[in-house]
Amino acid sequence: MALLLALTWGLNWPAIKIVLGEVPPFAARATGLGSAALLLLAFAALQGRRLVPPRASWAGIAVAGALTIAAFNFCTAFAQLNTTTSRAAVLTYTMPTISALLAWALLGERPGRRGGIAVALGALGIALLAWPALRGASGATLLGPLFALGAALAWALGTIVTKKLPPVHDRVVATAWQLALGGLCGAGAAALTGETWPRGLSTAAALALGYHIVVATAFAYVLWYRLLDSASATVSSLTVLAVPVVGVLGAMALVGDRPSGLDWAGFVLVLGAAALVLLRR
Repeated sequence: MALLLALTWGLNWPAIKIVLGEVPPFAARATGLGSAALLLLAFAALQGRRLVPPRASWAGIAVAGALTIAAFNFCTAFAQLNTTTSRAAVLTYTMPTISALLAWALLGERPGRRGGIAVALGALGIALLAWPALRGASGATLLGPLFALGAALAWALGTIVTKKLPPVHDRVVATAWQLALGGLCGAGAAALTGETWPRGLSTAAALALGYHIVVATAFAYVLWYRLLDSASATVSSLTVLAVPVVGVLGAMALVGDRPSGLDWAGFVLVLGAAALVLLRR
């Protein structure tokens, strides 16, 4: 399950890049998240689960839907539109390091020596990945790295807040409603910005969108919860770390990314920092 999930989520990065080449970002997210929510609710209905969460669950669902679904997915979409898929994928996985800093600031959980090393490595990795934009290289912009870090921050904040507001209901159903909220946010943003769905999609974009909805979102979330229930925290953490590695390799194979030597150094530092934080836990 761990290997399958890493492949599934990792390949979602180049799949979304292909979709964003033809579909505006908010419309793409509204369609992807909303369709995946419907699939998860249908799956839950077939299993005879209760589809309406109790009132006590809605606060946690709303926070997770706004931060870890809507804000995270919007930021990753705009990150890919403003930098390479490989950089966006790896920078988003600064989340464990950012989460450690937030836990220190908000919860008083000191990171310790290993956590301090992780923060230093992560900061250096971010600097290396942002260096082309910082030195004003042609075509390079800081928007991509900033959106990727925004996605990591939204993910980390959502994780910390939902620990205080855990859903007291079926996790698959709760996730479906979180995705539905993200889809509604995407639809509202698309309407406000005047985005429209293209008249037709290429075969590659249609297949990538189908993969994103059915495999990388609906199926992957079910798989993720089963992994959490059956595997150790270390296995789950290593799975998370494997996703950006697959994302980088998939971007090289499917969308033509060619990371530079500086990029590879940044990848190693960022993922090394994340590994120190996750494996310590």
